[in-house]
Amino acid sequence: MHSTLIKDSFGREFKTLRVSLTSLCNMACVYCVTPGVVQTENKQTVLTTAEYLSIIKKIHEQVGLKTIRLTGGEPLLFNEISTLIKGIVELGITDIKLTTNGLRLSAMLDDLVDAGLRSVNISLDALDPTVFRSITKVHNIRLVLDAIENAIAKGLEVKINTVVLRGVNDHQIIPLFEYASSRNISIRFLELMKMGYLHYNETDHFYGMDEIVEKISSVTTIAKMERAGSNTATYWQTSKGMVFGIIANESEPFCSDCNRLRLDSLGKIYGCISAAEGIDVKTSADAFLTEALETALAQKQDHFTGSEISMKYIGG
Repeated sequence: MHSTLIKDSFGREFKTLRVSLTSLCNMACVYCVTPGVVQTENKQTVLTTAEYLSIIKKIHEQVGLKTIRLTGGEPLLFNEISTLIKGIVELGITDIKLTTNGLRLSAMLDDLVDAGLRSVNISLDALDPTVFRSITKVHNIRLVLDAIENAIAKGLEVKINTVVLRGVNDHQIIPLFEYASSRNISIRFLELMKMGYLHYNETDHFYGMDEIVEKISSVTTIAKMERAGSNTATYWQTSKGMVFGIIANESEPFCSDCNRLRLDSLGKIYGCISAAEGIDVKTSADAFLTEALETALAQKQDHFTGSEISMKYIGG
């Protein structure tokens, strides 16, 4: 029996669980990784597939989850991800989504789809190979572009995620918009978030929603769409029917109806991306889990404040 009691005074509840499967990543994007710091996995032992499924099952029994998004770090570095997806489907949750940088996607696509994956968000911050390399520290952009094409061909719902940085890739907005439009897929432009080492220093490269809208308006007629409840993005539609979104944590926060809960690779939950500390539920009994979920819900804010925790730990 799913509980309906875990709800706050704003009517917010948990319906989407974002699971960070690993803090490891095979990119080193400048907005996520502190420059000059070698990436390492959390020193504590990360969860096994069975432990993930046990926690997800307990949370689902408490709140009635609708959606699971697998993220990281880079979730495709979690070797048993297809097995995990199958297990989640068996729990009765069929809306399973993936956020990935795409580097390993093509090779794993058949197994992921067979397991039950239906939707994928692929990060692509530039089409220019030199700009792409400067942001990600990865040389082969073709792996990502091929992953997008292959995911489309496989019948997945595909969206592109682009973090916009002033003076770095803002000139890539129109090429990326046209690239997505030509493939009839959505692209979401993300305002730079004050997370991790950028918590106190994101303003130099911040590029806001109004500027993104102005730039796209210079090449096509667009109309703002009504934001769907609990959606992270506000969407616009062009006169030709192309839809693009902007995730504007600073300019247009979506905290008021946020329904997301986060689970990291150590078994800690976070009710808000800005929460400074997670709540350990790795071995929690049902009564404690209820209390933990209520505590996590109380972490939710009315506007985005950011955190010193890197996105690769809490799930991008």
